[in-house]
Amino acid sequence: MEVVILNGSKHIAKLAADAVEDLLRRRPDAVLGLATGSSPLPVYDELAARHERDGLDFSRASGFALDEYVGLPPGHPESYREVVRREFTNRVNIRPENVHGPDGAAADIPAACRAYEEAIAAAGGVDLQLLGVGTDGHIAFNEPGSSFASRTRIKSLIEQTRRDNARFFSSLADVPHHVLTQGLGTIMDARHVILLATGAQKAQAVREFVEGPVAAICPASILQFHPHATVLLDEAAASALKLADFYRHTYDNKPAWQGI
Repeated sequence: MEVVILNGSKHIAKLAADAVEDLLRRRPDAVLGLATGSSPLPVYDELAARHERDGLDFSRASGFALDEYVGLPPGHPESYREVVRREFTNRVNIRPENVHGPDGAAADIPAACRAYEEAIAAAGGVDLQLLGVGTDGHIAFNEPGSSFASRTRIKSLIEQTRRDNARFFSSLADVPHHVLTQGLGTIMDARHVILLATGAQKAQAVREFVEGPVAAICPASILQFHPHATVLLDEAAASALKLADFYRHTYDNKPAWQGI
């Protein structure tokens, strides 16, 4: 796990976008793992700007969303399919038919989850997965206690996560209680994982998953076992790390040929 501490969300977005751009230039048909929430929004803004300004081409790429609420009607503005479309895919030239998400409105939820896993596999797997992290250490909607071997499935949201997400809805009562989410095993199959975290409210979760034990109580800690995981933090999110100075020194002296 590489930990990079940067000065603010703009620098984080630039570095994450550099990784996506480098991937697309090497492999135009790359498969991107698309996260929602607040953390990836500056990255999507940066990628959209590079598409408009520099012609960064997404026409052969495909994308898979991490998760989806269960029970929201089609077209609901806070469904993750709509959020991904609004915040990113409508702003670049990725083909709409190449953007996929779990079907939270399916009549047969287990079958929909299996189909989503099969679709990811048929696309060749995710090349680069963007992630955020919850204040309780969850990634995607793999809440504390999730199996490290889990695949796409239905999960109940704990109340802290519902409260965290209530800012996107009219009230807490409107936040669904269930989601479909890629499992931790699914996420670990991605060839490169970039996790983004900003703000002091994420500092404790960051310390636990970066420097704490690998344990189901902190689902993001599984990334310690990933062969290519990059954690991009601002100073506030990194403020509880014991080895922060070491991470800064390592990144400042990183050989250029290693890339992102």
